Amino acid sequence: MEVIYLLIPIAAILVAVIVAGFIWAVRSGQFDDLEGPAYSILMDDDDEYDLAGRTRTDKELEDVREADDDDRRIDVKDR
Repeated sequence: MEVIYLLIPIAAILVAVIVAGFIWAVRSGQFDDLEGPAYSILMDDDDEYDLAGRTRTDKELEDVREADDDDRRIDVKDR
């Protein structure tokens, strides 16, 4: 029973620290944009580098972009 005199103040201090941390996070803008960083990784332009990490030449980049454009076109004959 005597241990409860120790545990209640420790629990109260822990709750106060957690509440203070949450208030700090809200005021510093940690919760302003939760989805933006998750989608920003998808918007990166990876065309300049190939999988080996080397920089592609202008000709290689042009070929990749043309292939992407060809993939996006809808051919009327295929319908």
